[in-house]
Amino acid sequence: METGFKKWIIVVTVVLCCLLELIDTSIVNVALTQMMGNLSATQQEVSWVIASYGIANVIVIPMTGFLAEQFGRRNYYLVSVIIFTLASMACGQSTGLWELVAFRFIQGIGGGALMATSQAILIDTFPPKQLPLGQALFGMGVIIGPTIGPTLGGYIVENYDWPWIFYVNVPVGILASIFTVLFIRDPERIKNAIPKPLREIDWAGIGLLILGIGSMQLVLEQGETEDWFDSAYILTFTALAIIGVVGFIWRELTAKAPIVDLRILTKSRNLAVGAFLSFVLGFGLFSSVFVFPIFTQRILGFTAEQTGYLLLPGALASGFMMPVIGKMLQNGVPQKLMIPVGFTIFFAFTFWMAAKISPTAGESDFFWPLIVRGVGLGLIFLPITTMSLAGLQGKDAGQAAGLTGMIRQLGGSFGVAIVGTYLERSIQANRVALLPNISLYNPETV
Repeated sequence: METGFKKWIIVVTVVLCCLLELIDTSIVNVALTQMMGNLSATQQEVSWVIASYGIANVIVIPMTGFLAEQFGRRNYYLVSVIIFTLASMACGQSTGLWELVAFRFIQGIGGGALMATSQAILIDTFPPKQLPLGQALFGMGVIIGPTIGPTLGGYIVENYDWPWIFYVNVPVGILASIFTVLFIRDPERIKNAIPKPLREIDWAGIGLLILGIGSMQLVLEQGETEDWFDSAYILTFTALAIIGVVGFIWRELTAKAPIVDLRILTKSRNLAVGAFLSFVLGFGLFSSVFVFPIFTQRILGFTAEQTGYLLLPGALASGFMMPVIGKMLQNGVPQKLMIPVGFTIFFAFTFWMAAKISPTAGESDFFWPLIVRGVGLGLIFLPITTMSLAGLQGKDAGQAAGLTGMIRQLGGSFGVAIVGTYLERSIQANRVALLPNISLYNPETV
């Protein structure tokens, strides 16, 4: 455990590292149109810029615990930040679509380590009584990061050019690398750990993880573009996902030294419940962040920058709630009370906006609902995190952080896929319904 000022510097370090990954999950979306024109790509082709990152990310996340133990946590963390930073520079320098897609995949490999490893670092940095406050400060970055992405991306796209959405990562990555070298240290158990020989590594588990989770993420990312199960391509990867996931679960439950220890879910009821709630949180958070910009830009005519500024107050409300929630947890307020209240507020105001907001809405109609929704989100994230990791230490904590991170990411992918499909089908149905009523002889048509 660290003492004094150093532990707060460690919090700043892990927040910097996580901001790299979290901002990049959303910043690219607002630049896709520019990329299509600049790289001579179709909408279907340019979607791989997002899909490649997500596939690499979700494959690496559950393996972070093993990789940190195998190579040393600080070494693995530092190399991941460097990979992410160099890949960001390479993305900005790309002159072709598939070159950009390849570098985005590499960027996702680097980014996948950052969230889960950051949580494991915090657990070893703070004593149990102070951990909620440390997690709260970390949570501020986690919640605000995805919302800063569209705001920053919109500003860059409107004032500069799309490569700069990647170049902005470089100075942050350099600073995060310096802080990691100076302040992050491995705990004794990792320093004294003996790396496994190559022959003892769970290569079958790694292969099944890549096959199952990678195929599942590809289906979720590309399903709507390919018209889901009308496509032989999607059907093939769905079958591979099922085979891979079932095989992966069987392998990890029966292997002596699994790459991802799924048995930890049976040891900790809190972790099992937290994993489920992380899926629900990812579903609700990522789907709403995905659909809101589409509505404001397509229907209301907002710019990407205006949409980002509209989302910012809600994100700030969530961020400001984090220290409050951390203090409440330290004072013994039960997580089982905060979580249902938070979910109720979050989903109630999300559905309220979906039901009440019309094409005539203005910025003022969103302001307070988004702020209250942000407060609800603040009541969810930190209690779920602390509940999931409660009582876990050392290697188990690293495995748990990786599992919940992967499940939250998959929840987000399911949410975006389902809500995106519903939105596109609704637009198509409404367009078909309107066509018979449109006539050149009707003055209202003109």
